[in-house]
Amino acid sequence: MSALRTGSLALAICMTLVMVTGIARAKELPVPLVTGEQWTQSSAEFKKVYLIGIANAFEVEAAYHGDKKPTDEQSLIPRFGRGLKGQTLDTVRQGLDTWYTAHPDQLKRPVIETLWFEMVVPGLKQNK
Repeated sequence: MSALRTGSLALAICMTLVMVTGIARAKELPVPLVTGEQWTQSSAEFKKVYLIGIANAFEVEAAYHGDKKPTDEQSLIPRFGRGLKGQTLDTVRQGLDTWYTAHPDQLKRPVIETLWFEMVVPGLKQNK
């Protein structure tokens, strides 16, 4: 076999091992949630990236549904949209910053939970 073929074969074997062990490890580890601890230690840019990630996940789900908009029972998208109506990335970031500053005993609370219960749910009551 040529050196190129041997190298390619070795690379393929290594990549297969990495993928297999990565998949096994992925099954062992839970998905980490960003908490108030990470949030309060992060830069404004990182916080925006996190919020953009959430928005992108909802965009993907909305695209999946296409013209058939999901109901409140089928998805969180409609409620997130109504609950955060009029908000921007900066106002959501500032709202979360304010909440965690006022509740330093809640820094272990996941940011997505805080976003839902402290911003989306109150927004739903205002934006009926």
